[in-house]
Amino acid sequence: MRLSLRGAGVVCALIAGLLPVSAATASATTAAEPLPLERLFDNTAVSEDSRPGEADFDGSGASLSARDLAAAGWSPGRALTVQGARLTWPDRPAGEPDNVLADGQNIRVPGRGDALAFLVTGTTGEEVTGSGTVAYANGTRTPYRLTAPDWRTGPLATKALALPHVNTPDGQLPERARLYVVTVPLAADREVTSVQLPRAAGLHVFAVSVRTVTLGWTGSWGTATGGYAAVGPWTDRTLRLVVYTSAGGPRVRVRFDNTFAAAPVRIGSATVAVQASGATPQGTPVPLSFGGAPGTEIPAGAQVFSDPLGFPVPADTNLLVSFHLPGTVAAAPVHRLAQQRSYVSEPGDHSADGSATAYTSTLTSWPLLAGVDVSGGPGSVVLLGDSITDGDKSTLDANRRWPNVLASRLLGQDEVPRYGVLNQGVSGNRVVADRYPGDGVSTDTAGVNALNRFDRDVLAQPSVRTAVVFEGVNDVRWGATAEQVIEGLRQLADRGHARGLRMLAATIVPCEGEARCTAAADAERVEVNAWIRATGVFDGVLDFDAALRDPARPSRILPEYDSGDHLHPGDAGLAALAASVDLRALMP
Repeated sequence: MRLSLRGAGVVCALIAGLLPVSAATASATTAAEPLPLERLFDNTAVSEDSRPGEADFDGSGASLSARDLAAAGWSPGRALTVQGARLTWPDRPAGEPDNVLADGQNIRVPGRGDALAFLVTGTTGEEVTGSGTVAYANGTRTPYRLTAPDWRTGPLATKALALPHVNTPDGQLPERARLYVVTVPLAADREVTSVQLPRAAGLHVFAVSVRTVTLGWTGSWGTATGGYAAVGPWTDRTLRLVVYTSAGGPRVRVRFDNTFAAAPVRIGSATVAVQASGATPQGTPVPLSFGGAPGTEIPAGAQVFSDPLGFPVPADTNLLVSFHLPGTVAAAPVHRLAQQRSYVSEPGDHSADGSATAYTSTLTSWPLLAGVDVSGGPGSVVLLGDSITDGDKSTLDANRRWPNVLASRLLGQDEVPRYGVLNQGVSGNRVVADRYPGDGVSTDTAGVNALNRFDRDVLAQPSVRTAVVFEGVNDVRWGATAEQVIEGLRQLADRGHARGLRMLAATIVPCEGEARCTAAADAERVEVNAWIRATGVFDGVLDFDAALRDPARPSRILPEYDSGDHLHPGDAGLAALAASVDLRALMP
């Protein structure tokens, strides 16, 4: 059976090569002078709950709730950063036109970057797809293809925001109304001037922007949100999270993500420091700012970056990132398996404390914090993986995950650039099946599948040069066929290549002896590995299977590399994975 992977179509269906449009087509698409998007608003999507008749989003009288949007932090005129792109929710009151029904309009969109970001949704009951063109300052044009899921039936795993109600003339319905951010690739060496929207019935566009290239920043530490989990609850508490740098630099910025959330979260203040030990910093923590303010609110589904701070970040070092949560936080986006103890304070803002006295409890997850970037550097390598990349069964607090060992290898040599290494492993993650459904509070934090998180966890990371895909063992252990995994890996390679990334694949390591690693599962694993090695779809192969397998029994890990559960390598096995990487393969 061939698995449908259309859920990944929240990202564009790509037109390979960004080929120029013919002269005839270019002439037809430039007939209308480009205008700002808001000048062309011709549909009203948002109504007050008490006056649902003032909007007709879908042609049947249904609409979005202004109250729900405000509760999510999406107020009129609010700037939102989603997947690294800055978009503005229309600055229109409920009952006024606030979006464009796409019909070939020319939109003024200036900027230079790696992708166009569209805040969109469809209203036809199924996916809406159409093609448009991008115009550049040098007179060239490139095509793109945009797919938007439906606002009431589309996948929750890829939505930017889900609202709890749909307004109708007959009353409010308890349905999830979805909004999506969809990105399409740009020619990164050219300046965009305008965009022709697709001609696609039922495609609604609320905002468009160029996602600017993050020049001058290298990702030093990162993690992937695996779900939206119950926490605390924390009221007036400070979290002091411990993170381990790869690259160093003279300035720093941090990123907080409110992925999968239904409500905004307030950060009252935040600081950064080098760790001395435990929750104790070296010296006094240095305050971070957000648009010049000491704190910030992160809307549901969005992210915020701190202002650049002159703070020398050492490579290969633990940092303490502390932030005060003045309100009550009962659920938060989390990365569950940190393999690192962090700290929670007694009540009060203790972000600037120079001692550990107030930090009386620990946690082994990373809530809200998703990235630490440093200025300068050659850019980043992103490792998209599951629990083996996440460091499951590695020594707690010791930073012995294979991405950490790889980062140390890069720092200790001069043959290739000393890239930052971003660990985007999520324990339990799969290539083609969501573990976390993508909406609501859940005990499962194994994430949406690799296809559904690829834009957020790989393409939107700062200055990415190369991505490594090391997934598939969880798919075959839970019944996926080799054909399904291969199709998913092929799509990941294609989408990375469309954005100019070097794409590497790692072979799946053996796991005989673990309960679900049956002979049938191993046969599928072997078939996937044969495809990875032979097809050339990826730019290179990291043969992790060969690095860990027992030559006398290739379906199992060498005993000295086995953590004891026969699935996860221990510290020695993780070091062997990192040691097997030809560092030259990481270079674009």
